[in-house]
Amino acid sequence: MAPLWPLLLGLVLAAAGPGVVVFLADDLGYGDLGCFGHPSSRTPNLDRLAAAGRRFSDFYSAASVCSPSRAALLTGRYPTRSGVYPGVFYPGSRGGLPLNETTIAELLKQQGYVTAMLGKWHLGYGPNGTYLPIHQGFDEFLGVPYSHDMGPCQNLTCFPPDTKCYGMCEQGVVLLPLVKNNKIIQQPVDFPTLTPLYNRFARDFILRAAKQRKPFFLYYASHHTHYPQFASVDFTGKSNRGPLGDALMEFDGSVGVIMKALQDAGVENNTLVFITSDNGPELMRRSRGGNAGLLKCGKATTYEGGMREPAVAYWPGRITPGVTHELASTLDILPTIASLSGAKLPRVKLDGYDLSDVLFNNGKSKQKTMFYYPVGTSKKLGVFAVRYEQYKAHYFTEGSTLSDSTPDHDCNWNALLTFHDPPLLFDLEADPSENYPLSSSDIPNYSWIIEQIRKEKVKFESGMVFGESQIERGVDPALEPCINPGCSPRPGCCRQT
Repeated sequence: MAPLWPLLLGLVLAAAGPGVVVFLADDLGYGDLGCFGHPSSRTPNLDRLAAAGRRFSDFYSAASVCSPSRAALLTGRYPTRSGVYPGVFYPGSRGGLPLNETTIAELLKQQGYVTAMLGKWHLGYGPNGTYLPIHQGFDEFLGVPYSHDMGPCQNLTCFPPDTKCYGMCEQGVVLLPLVKNNKIIQQPVDFPTLTPLYNRFARDFILRAAKQRKPFFLYYASHHTHYPQFASVDFTGKSNRGPLGDALMEFDGSVGVIMKALQDAGVENNTLVFITSDNGPELMRRSRGGNAGLLKCGKATTYEGGMREPAVAYWPGRITPGVTHELASTLDILPTIASLSGAKLPRVKLDGYDLSDVLFNNGKSKQKTMFYYPVGTSKKLGVFAVRYEQYKAHYFTEGSTLSDSTPDHDCNWNALLTFHDPPLLFDLEADPSENYPLSSSDIPNYSWIIEQIRKEKVKFESGMVFGESQIERGVDPALEPCINPGCSPRPGCCRQT
């Protein structure tokens, strides 16, 4: 006979509020997972959750690069509102996600949740770690403050173990640190042992929260599958896709470890698990950069491959298995979690909506529009593209070096900024690849949708109040995290001896 304590514990925690686990992959493309059609990816845990949960076909990140996309997920607001634009934060950035922004973690703390974050923060470090997660509602943090290519990564070991990283990264900055709460515990990070360390931390956090009968929020922002890829010895050389496939397998393995922890703690049936990615694949890395599937271009563009992402929601007994074609985005995660936990929404302008009806009733999304800002977001140019229901209009298009090397010229660095009047119009249901803009002869028949999208754009932009740019505050090398404060000469002295 099965023990009753997991069931009883689950009932106690259900009264306190559901557990929440959010997995955010890094540079994972729409076509990278087995459950989204990749023929050689080995992602059994993700595939199982997709089969038993709700898979989204039309799910978006609110930006096509790291920092703004993460700000949008945690705040439910376009990153223009919080000032996380243009571009991304660097090791010595003066700015960060403003502390007056309300994150998911801060909402849930008000409801008695314990909160933890693992992995890549990339929302600022600042003076003495001012912007780290522990100052943004997280009780615990174990991870790195920015992307793992922001450091001389050829000094780290990756593929296979004890060999140097593939490729080159940022130079002239400190080695990448590993931070626990607000203390640097490794510099440089030991990448081959990093993910197993994260897995142990996540499992301990979940089991401890369950033992304390506390509702919990775990945000796992994985480094996988961002270039340069790495994996522990258990996954190196094990996939059919080379180093990227190995890294993806390790991410999938972490999902499996955490799902097992939920089961062992008796809380799987009272936990919402949500999985998605921050932005599309870095196509300039070719087979080492990921795959956008049938979507056009990738990272750092406003084409679909830059911002439409794989997404899966799982909650056994609550979410009916299936696929939804409703429009949804990372902006919707905060209001959805607020609704499920009973938390009050922050008194600021939110851009997301509660997805409960989509998740639990196979219902309709309240999200009818997506607005696409470029990496170089500016008040002058504003929104580059708008999706309204099934139609998408491009007012500006521009390629990117990060989506270079594809046969499609529109994606490449020399596809210069181009204004379109009338806008390029696509029917994303008929043509999700954005291959065939509706022709001039077709346009008269679609004048109504062009006018509707124009109205949506005007309404949105008239209500957009740009926050002060945190990224344009600049960089100070003295702010780069260092395990030996005050040492000299920097950055070379910032390492363990």
